[in-house]
Amino acid sequence: MSDRRRINGPSGGTVPPCYATSLQTESRGRPHRARKNDELRKIFLKTGLTPSASGSAYLELHPATAPDSRNSRKGSLAFRPSAPKLACAVHGPRPLPRSAQFSPHILLSTHVKFAPFASRQRRGYIRDVTERDLAAHLDTAMRGMIIAERWPKSSVEVVITILEGAEEYLAGEEAPGYSVGSGGAGSWATMALLASCVTVASAAITDAGIDCLDLAAGGVAALLATETDSEDAEIVLDPCPSEHANIRALCVVAYMAARDEITELWVYGDLSDSKSPSADDSESTSQPVASRVMDQAIRAAVAGHFVLSEAAKEAIPGGP
Repeated sequence: MSDRRRINGPSGGTVPPCYATSLQTESRGRPHRARKNDELRKIFLKTGLTPSASGSAYLELHPATAPDSRNSRKGSLAFRPSAPKLACAVHGPRPLPRSAQFSPHILLSTHVKFAPFASRQRRGYIRDVTERDLAAHLDTAMRGMIIAERWPKSSVEVVITILEGAEEYLAGEEAPGYSVGSGGAGSWATMALLASCVTVASAAITDAGIDCLDLAAGGVAALLATETDSEDAEIVLDPCPSEHANIRALCVVAYMAARDEITELWVYGDLSDSKSPSADDSESTSQPVASRVMDQAIRAAVAGHFVLSEAAKEAIPGGP
């Protein structure tokens, strides 16, 4: 029985109307990558923002390059530069109930949830396939970092709320059959968010005082196809999906720099052998394309590890 005294909003959300003339004007002003291929976006990372949690962290990336002001109006509704924002809270370690079976190591549970306003298409309150997939990859990454034997018969819960995601298309440009979390359109932005999830979860776990082998930082690299020849490709670090319309493949890693170990690897796309110079425009080697993309993703994770280390030092009592 529905509540007659409550006025609910539309279930699917609404999008401001964008007319054909406006889309044609905005298409000339789509965002472009102003960074170098090996340059990452600026990262803001802060710990200890949720007093009620054992540990917490907040991560925000620099917004994507805004469209050229000569071709687009300021404050356009067709494209809003995306700046991913994530908040993570860690609850635990806390003892298991007396009725629970004995566990010699800590029980880890991860939850990733998009806020209803995180994307252009309004999200529901029940976790969908995309959120469960992100939580599964995050669980694998964190299990390789935590020293589980230090906390027998205990549990810890990692909850990440994505306050703002990344958009791949302008309003009205979604491909036919587009759906959030599908294997085709929308998958690049989802994979790029996983690297941020790994970094913010590592900072929150450190803030909670849980023993870890090392800090796991997330890194992402993309293989782009050039406009002249689809066989030629280039590799870029920290890609913003809205800035690249020709992504062939994408690789996400969770990397522990001190131990030189990868706790999670997620690769999607076409990684067939082709001419693909590295991010620093050096000469191509005989190394397979998949290995070169993975190496660049690790390189991005190492760069993000410096920001993660500084945030972890702030979480330590008496730190800088």
